[in-house]
Amino acid sequence: MLNIHQKFCKETFHDGKLVDFKPVYEDNFNFSYDVIDEIAKAEPDRRAMVWCDSHGNERTFTFGDISRYSSKAANLFKSVGIKKGDTVVLVMKRHYQFWFSCLALHKIGAVGIPATNLLTKKDYVYRFNAAHVTAVVATSDGEVQEHIAAAEPESPSLKFKFSVKGKGLDDSWIDFDGEIEKQSDVFPRENILATDPMLLYFTSGTTGMPKMVYHDNTYPLGHIITAKYWHNVDPDGLHLTISDTGWMKAMWGKLYGQWLMEAAIFVCDFDKFTPSDLLPLFAKYNITTFCAPPTIYRFFIQEDLSKYDLTSLKYVTTAGEALNPEVYNRIYEATGLKLMEAFGQTETTLTLGNLVGSTPKPGSMGKPSPGYEVELVDAEGNPVETGVVGEVVLKTEHGKPCGMFNGYYQNPELTKSVWYNNLYHTGDTAWKDEDGYYWYVGRTDDIIKSSGYRIGPFEIESVIMEMPCCAECAITGVPDPIRGQVVKATIVLANGFEPSEELKKEIQTYVKKQTAPYKYPRVVEFVDELPKTISGKIRRVEIRGDEKKN
Repeated sequence: MLNIHQKFCKETFHDGKLVDFKPVYEDNFNFSYDVIDEIAKAEPDRRAMVWCDSHGNERTFTFGDISRYSSKAANLFKSVGIKKGDTVVLVMKRHYQFWFSCLALHKIGAVGIPATNLLTKKDYVYRFNAAHVTAVVATSDGEVQEHIAAAEPESPSLKFKFSVKGKGLDDSWIDFDGEIEKQSDVFPRENILATDPMLLYFTSGTTGMPKMVYHDNTYPLGHIITAKYWHNVDPDGLHLTISDTGWMKAMWGKLYGQWLMEAAIFVCDFDKFTPSDLLPLFAKYNITTFCAPPTIYRFFIQEDLSKYDLTSLKYVTTAGEALNPEVYNRIYEATGLKLMEAFGQTETTLTLGNLVGSTPKPGSMGKPSPGYEVELVDAEGNPVETGVVGEVVLKTEHGKPCGMFNGYYQNPELTKSVWYNNLYHTGDTAWKDEDGYYWYVGRTDDIIKSSGYRIGPFEIESVIMEMPCCAECAITGVPDPIRGQVVKATIVLANGFEPSEELKKEIQTYVKKQTAPYKYPRVVEFVDELPKTISGKIRRVEIRGDEKKN
């Protein structure tokens, strides 16, 4: 192997652990040309991707294949008029054509906008117009193209539509799979700068319209830490991250860092996640490293894991939401592997984490990632003491960390609202223990203030999640004339449990015994499901009933 990642960073170690990380790149650095094409030249037969779907189809792609198909796709896009700076929406589930398209846009200098197939007409109209979208590349599966077609009359910038994995809705759609085969697999290098925009993500928070986060061409280099020091990928192994290509987590675990490490990725192109279908694939394909949000692990531990061969797994990681200690302990019991949690945002790469060589504390996000300067501050921006809850901020007086966003697309005012005085405000709160480990509390607007106490929802959610009756839980504050606010638990019950006053009291009593009594939920509501954003984040704002205020 080339160890190509070493060309693009300087690493400093202390006692065998990474303590500093600095990117190294030329002014025209481009992931497609300088990583994928270079690996393909040196080791064209090195395995890059193992792809399968739920219908029994399988394909293995080498780096040589990925390089050729990305050039073919670039020639196809350029042939219809897509050029540097154009914005292109990619809606392709887990189809392997996503990787061809994404890398092709990098080669052209166009800006990719990955999106989920769950969007509807309203979502597309907003995105097409907000980002002045030129083209869309979309799966032929399901209702995706119908929603896009419905949005088209209200989207004047949209000129080109490509259909993947089947014919388009009508003749206005270009057959991506058919046309790509007609293209040359040679694409001369374009004049693209490392600081040019490369990716744009619409990130849906718990309030307001989605924000447009954009990253430049240096973004992939920040994921060397993700893949090497958090996922701990084996260049000769096979890595699986569970994520639709519409989410930023796909970039964390299914593309940049893994391929900078020359490791192969595993892609299962399923329509619906079913634990009993996915678990056998670890042994079948000899998957060595795995990453998924805690929700996936919660589904896993509801299965009888002793029925599945998971011995190929050497390392497991999690991010995307806070990890309950109960989930950590159950996975450890089943596999002997310690879940290594980390924290980051669409705006950043891995910011806090339990990196390779560290000893995780169950439920902790870990310590600051090398390359980022992390601090906890109060409402006035002053650093807080150990053990005190503060907002997680990133210090940028020495420049933008590699992997951090450039701002919100064409919205300097929104950017300034979170990034000022050389501090980027994440909007997430945490506290730090005496060993330097960070513990997640919640979003700044999720903090509950009751009788003078500041209460974070996650701690109480973690306690309730220990109970067999609880499948999902959200903690919010509700107004109270005496205490200001009191704690409310909104709970989705597990199969086999029914709502009752007795169960409410049992939950309240359990929380009182497991944590400070003032934190127990004075209000308990059972629901069939929790309101969530399109990316799966719990909308506490909706549960609180103050949606109209945002």
